[in-house]
Amino acid sequence: MSLATPALKTASQPRRLTVLGSTGSIGCSTLDLVERNREVFEIEALTANRSVSSLAAQAKQFGARLAVVADESCYQDLKEALSGTGIEAAAGPAAVAEAAARPADWVMAAIVGAAGLAPTLSAVRQGRIVGLANKETLVCAGSLMTAEVAACGAHLLPVDSEHNAIFQVLDLEQPEAVDRLILTASGGPFRKLSREAMATVTPQQAVAHPNWDMGAKISVDSATMMNKGLELIEAHYLFGVPEDRIDILVHPQSVIHSMVSYIDGSVLAQLGQPDMRTPIAYALAWPERMATPVERLDLGAIARLDFESPDDIRFPALALARAALRAGGTAPTTLNAANEEAVAAFLAGRIGFTEIAEVVEQTLEAHPSVSLSSLDEVEAADGIARQTAQRLLEQRGGAA
Repeated sequence: MSLATPALKTASQPRRLTVLGSTGSIGCSTLDLVERNREVFEIEALTANRSVSSLAAQAKQFGARLAVVADESCYQDLKEALSGTGIEAAAGPAAVAEAAARPADWVMAAIVGAAGLAPTLSAVRQGRIVGLANKETLVCAGSLMTAEVAACGAHLLPVDSEHNAIFQVLDLEQPEAVDRLILTASGGPFRKLSREAMATVTPQQAVAHPNWDMGAKISVDSATMMNKGLELIEAHYLFGVPEDRIDILVHPQSVIHSMVSYIDGSVLAQLGQPDMRTPIAYALAWPERMATPVERLDLGAIARLDFESPDDIRFPALALARAALRAGGTAPTTLNAANEEAVAAFLAGRIGFTEIAEVVEQTLEAHPSVSLSSLDEVEAADGIARQTAQRLLEQRGGAA
């Protein structure tokens, strides 16, 4: 991972930000911190998928220069909502990527899913400092993305709580001293359910995460533990640690966000409340720190911290992710694409919860891994995997 040591700008020279996915959970938390530090930050561009009213309100509140909606059918609504403000409006995937390339000191990459790949790459190619909250970028195109980061002089700062925690306690000057990375997982809402019981859970139950406030797709990924599998792949590319030296540990309280084990027997952990404003603030202000309104951790009140090994039988997504990372090439891209299609079908009530991993496994079996050398090949592999997953869903009666 390429890291920078930029000096945080002062009130006389505010830091210019672009937020990709500004109306989602991460985007809103980012703007909450910006609002509390208006003298330090200013907004260049904001993007959303199709939430026109929220996007327009944010653009007006923060005086953004540009607002972009990915869904082209929403362009006229956005243009009308911003009429008379002087804020430029645009629409479409290409416009989102162009927004990511605008002049900015720091770009938050918070678009959920593979749709965030092209805009994140656009920011990287401009040599930006990128706060990476879109794990699919590295899952789908890890080696290509890290090569672009190095070639373009860009810098990735991890925003996911687990990777941000590792970043905070990782000795970057002595990578050879690192023994293992330990990613913690809450275990989701079905940690103690049997496979038989999980087969009957509803989308409403799956999105009710016990600790974190997240969007529907990420909440389902947490419930299947696919989210942790994707994070394992992301950690491999962020920190250059091989798959067999990255562990996953279930920690229901979500107080320890991840750990680094060193060759001398030391284990360093980052602790905090399960509030995404902490890792976002660390990335926003890095290499300094900034104050946040996050509730302070009271270990005396919490009283205990529990840990257990994950159950690969009840949560097969973990093994699927490990196998995809070991296979390399197109396998992680296929894994992610099939998972996105299966999760969407589950949220729409078309398949059962346990069928998500089954569809992913069958899609992986249908497409043996081949090497990747370009973004076009990533997009092609993604499209083929989605077609296969959709066909499998139709066979299960999960057609839209």
